[in-house]
Amino acid sequence: MSLTPPPHAGRLPLGAAVGVAVVCGVLMATQSRINGEFGRRLGDGYTAAAISFAVGLLIVLVIVALMPSARVGARRAVAEVRGGRLPFWMLFAGVGGGIFVLTQGLASALVGVSLFTVAFIGGQTVSGLVVDRVGIGPGGRRYLTVRRVLGAGIAFGVVVWSVAAHIDPEIPFWLLLLPFAAGIAQAVQQAANGRVAAAAGSAVSSTLFNFIAGTALLLVIAVVHALVVGGLPTSFPPEWWLYLGGPLGVTFIFGLATAVRSTGVLLLGLCSISGQLLGSIAIDLIAPGAGHGVDWTTPIAAVLVIAAVLIVSLPSRPRL
Repeated sequence: MSLTPPPHAGRLPLGAAVGVAVVCGVLMATQSRINGEFGRRLGDGYTAAAISFAVGLLIVLVIVALMPSARVGARRAVAEVRGGRLPFWMLFAGVGGGIFVLTQGLASALVGVSLFTVAFIGGQTVSGLVVDRVGIGPGGRRYLTVRRVLGAGIAFGVVVWSVAAHIDPEIPFWLLLLPFAAGIAQAVQQAANGRVAAAAGSAVSSTLFNFIAGTALLLVIAVVHALVVGGLPTSFPPEWWLYLGGPLGVTFIFGLATAVRSTGVLLLGLCSISGQLLGSIAIDLIAPGAGHGVDWTTPIAAVLVIAAVLIVSLPSRPRL
């Protein structure tokens, strides 16, 4: 059996890829709320993050067991690493997803989904621009056209303005830095996922490696934290929806790994950002956390970021 994927395997048309990325952004905002609430009720964001990722890993293992093509894809990706055609570290890109889920459990419920999202966006936007220029993603190096830089600059400026408008003396500044750092890691993760999916010829195989790496990281962190504080939680909340973070993660990691081959990392990030902003606004309007409603700045931020997405999506000739 050949381990070489067919040309352009799994590549979506650009319009479809943009739509997938936006929907994935909405799912990411939903996961932030769920994992944040799970961590708050559990009283342990570290354990909440580990449980969320472990549930996702179990789901992916079942899917892989039922899909021969995913198992072949996993072997193909490993063969690409052994042959030196795929960097070894890309199989561990799920560490970035683990960092994202951990910050959800620690910070989302405290700062609100909207503020968490805009801080995350800042890191993702800057990192996406650099990742595209370096050429980590499956589409190779993408030049820094004037419109791409302008779009990223607008998005980052909106984030700075929105965060500044919501700074609360009662919220430690490091809580805002956590999602910012997670955004930086997420852009690298998305690029590496796309490379692994392209090498494997299967986004499911890429998702499997993601959850193995992320779960391993979060389990180690949760155990270390338990040793420091004196143990793991002894009771768990009964609400079923608090355990949906894992399934949501499987869905959007698979979707983003598929879409990034068509969009590049920067456009993928800005499209998912649009979905995250719209989703976070809807969540904070429909079911706000304690003291975390939506004021006039957040909808304006969402509109401006969507404008940035449109700017980046348009073709541009000058290169930087």
